[in-house]
Amino acid sequence: MNKKLVNFIVKKYLKFDKKNPFISISAILAFLGVAIGVMVLIISMAIMNGTAKEFESKLFTMNYPLSIYPKFQKSINKKLLQDLQKEFPNLQFSAYLSSQVILQSGENMNGGIIFGVNPEDESKINSIYKKAAENQNLNKYDIIIGKGIEENLYVQQGDKVTLYFTSLNPTGLSMLPKMKRFTFKNSFESGLHAYDKAYVYTSIEALQTILRKDKDSFDGIHVYSKNAMKDIKKLDEYLLPYGVGIVGWWQQNGNFFAAMEMEKRALFIVLMLIILVASLNIISSLLMTVMSRRKEIALLLSMGATTKEIKYIFLKLGTIIGFSGIISGIVLGFTGMWLLDTFNIISLPADVYGTSKLPLDLSTIDFISIVIGAIVIVFLSSYYPAKKATNIDVIDVLRNE
Repeated sequence: MNKKLVNFIVKKYLKFDKKNPFISISAILAFLGVAIGVMVLIISMAIMNGTAKEFESKLFTMNYPLSIYPKFQKSINKKLLQDLQKEFPNLQFSAYLSSQVILQSGENMNGGIIFGVNPEDESKINSIYKKAAENQNLNKYDIIIGKGIEENLYVQQGDKVTLYFTSLNPTGLSMLPKMKRFTFKNSFESGLHAYDKAYVYTSIEALQTILRKDKDSFDGIHVYSKNAMKDIKKLDEYLLPYGVGIVGWWQQNGNFFAAMEMEKRALFIVLMLIILVASLNIISSLLMTVMSRRKEIALLLSMGATTKEIKYIFLKLGTIIGFSGIISGIVLGFTGMWLLDTFNIISLPADVYGTSKLPLDLSTIDFISIVIGAIVIVFLSSYYPAKKATNIDVIDVLRNE
């Protein structure tokens, strides 16, 4: 193959054609279309990934990586907790009691779920709780509540809050709910409104006393693991003889993340169509070039140029337009990500999305998929016109044109 000839022809065809400006305009539009398509794909995938990871981090904290639950009454006890701590020293465990409650301050009321925990153990596995409990001298009947509950009850630190429990006290001929006044110490803000309006934390001793629970038994154990998906298998095998079960946060929220993953794939396919539409301009530009250069192609073939060289000329011409669009799109995409991450161009409602800043995180797999998908589309768009250029009847063209 005569590479000098190929490169010379390609450079000539890349120049703006004053006689046929629509060919050059079509090529420019193809370049811009591919660049914009790649840019939009990169930014969109980064936003989808960032949003999923932001929700994951919030749910990971408030739902805990792993949770051990009882299958039989009193199957989760102090002995099990001690056995787990001894067998899995690399994991963090926090036993808890829980109950549904109604909180009242003055005339304001709010429903919620109260967790009785050991402050030291809970702080090791829950960064949100740790932040709220830090520098607080927590007594037995002190509570830490979500920001949403604090705002609904209009309470301040040190105020008394009455809690009504679902357990009932027999009083003669009637049954009354158990109630107890707690001292509000501090509030936490997880970033997810559903938790901030429902979760309440107190000491495990308080719930043991109020609910008359056995001091050696618990409602469950929260577990912190850096590799929860791997550790759940080990824990599941170990816990079989104890009559308890274990569940991971991804199993509790499986439908949510499955829906997000489906949306991400659908968005990827839809946005890839932008590049596909842009590639049609590559096809039309190259076909118009072939039609306008029929005489030159015929002369080249008659002077000894091979069909392989002709095909390579137009294939290279299309890939230069497409690949330059891909590279420009990558640059624009990462520039757009930097601008969105550095400057607060788009502000989100924190109570809906869990963060006020637009989360961005482009995974390597997504980036490679975008680049490979764009390259395949560009190559296929260039191949058809290149193949068409070799089907010219040399004798007929030279005789008539």
